[in-house]
Amino acid sequence: MGNAQVASVDDATAGYWNPAGLTNVKDHAQVSLMHSEYFAGIGKYDFGAVAVPIANNTRTLGFTILRFAVDDIPNTLFLVAPDGSINYNNVQSFSSADYAFLFSFAQKVKTKPTKEVSFGFNAKVIRRVVGTFANAWGFGIDAAFQYRGNHLRIGVVAKDLTSTFNAWAFTFTDAEKQQLILADNDVPVKSTELTAPSTIVGIGYRFFNNKSTLNLMAEIGANVTYDGKRNTAYSTNQVSVDPHLGMELSLKNSFFVRGGITNIQQVLDDADTLNQKKTWIYQPSIGAGFRIGQVTIDYAYTNLANQSNPLYTNVLSLKLNIVKGGKASQFHYVPNVITTPPPVNPTPPPPANNNTDPSQPPPIHNNPFAQ
Repeated sequence: MGNAQVASVDDATAGYWNPAGLTNVKDHAQVSLMHSEYFAGIGKYDFGAVAVPIANNTRTLGFTILRFAVDDIPNTLFLVAPDGSINYNNVQSFSSADYAFLFSFAQKVKTKPTKEVSFGFNAKVIRRVVGTFANAWGFGIDAAFQYRGNHLRIGVVAKDLTSTFNAWAFTFTDAEKQQLILADNDVPVKSTELTAPSTIVGIGYRFFNNKSTLNLMAEIGANVTYDGKRNTAYSTNQVSVDPHLGMELSLKNSFFVRGGITNIQQVLDDADTLNQKKTWIYQPSIGAGFRIGQVTIDYAYTNLANQSNPLYTNVLSLKLNIVKGGKASQFHYVPNVITTPPPVNPTPPPPANNNTDPSQPPPIHNNPFAQ
C-alpha cells in the first residue's frame, strides 16, 4: 500500500508503523516475522514483532526488532603489502548492520460503538555495528495517535521527539590506524549522529462497512521532515513532504487486491546524456492475497527504480491463525523476497529520506530502515 499505513494499521506491525494501532490486537497475542533481500541478496532486512493485549483489551504491549545489513563486505585495508605487492589473501570480509529495538505501549482513551481513540509510544534503542572497528548506540522516543470510526481512520506519529542520537566509538588496531594514515585518511576517534524529529500523518476511509461483501480501504499520508530541503514531492528550505497513497479492495474479507505509490522524487533523466533534464519517478506496488480458514497468503510486486533499469521485487507472505482452546493466536511470516538481479553497476534510486535512524523505513540505497 505504498507505505500508507499509519491510519489503518491494526496488527502487530503497528509497533513499526504507528504504535497506537496496537490496541486493535485483541483477545490473543500476535506475532509477525519478515525477511527480505535487496539487490540480489546484497542487502538483507529482517523484522520481528510481538503484540500482547492486556487490561481487558484496553492496553497493548509490543516489542519489535529490526535488522538491516550488508554482509561480506571486502576489507581491502591490507590488500597492498608494504613492498607494494598485492596480496589477496589479506582481504577479509565484514558486515555493516543496523539494529532497532522498539518497546511499545498503546492505550485506548475513548471507546464507543462507532469509534475508538488510542495513543501509543515507542522507546527505541538503536545499535549500529561496522565490522570490528566501529559501533554506535542510540536512543529515541516516538508518540502516536489513531482514530478509528466506522469509515474514517486518522493516524499521526511524531517520530524522534527529542532527536534520536547515535554515539559512535571506533576501535581500530594500531596496524589499521597505520594503514589509514599511509592512505592519507583521517583516523576517526568519536562522533555523534542525530536524527531530527519528523511527523507522519495519514487519513484513511473505509467504503461500505465491515458487514458488506465488498470493502475498499483507501489511505493517503505523508512524511513531513523539518531538517532542510530533501528530494521529495514537495520541499522548501525548512520543510519537506513525502506523500504516500495506498488502497486495499477486499471481497468477503477473504480475497484482497492492493496497490500503492510512494517515493515520489525528481531525478536526472537517464535518457539525457548531458545530465541537464530532470524527470519525476515514483515507486509503485501492487499485490493480492487470499484467506482460506486460518491461512492467509499475500503477494506483492514493486519496482525499486522505474527509469531505464528498473529493479523488480516479488514478495510472498504467509499468515497463520493458530487455534488453541477455541481461541486463535496469529502467527505472521513473510518469507524471503525474490529480487531480480540488478543491472551491472546499478545506481540505486535517490532516497526518500536520509535519516540515520534504522527504526525509520529503509531507504533502498544504503541504510532501514520507511515508512
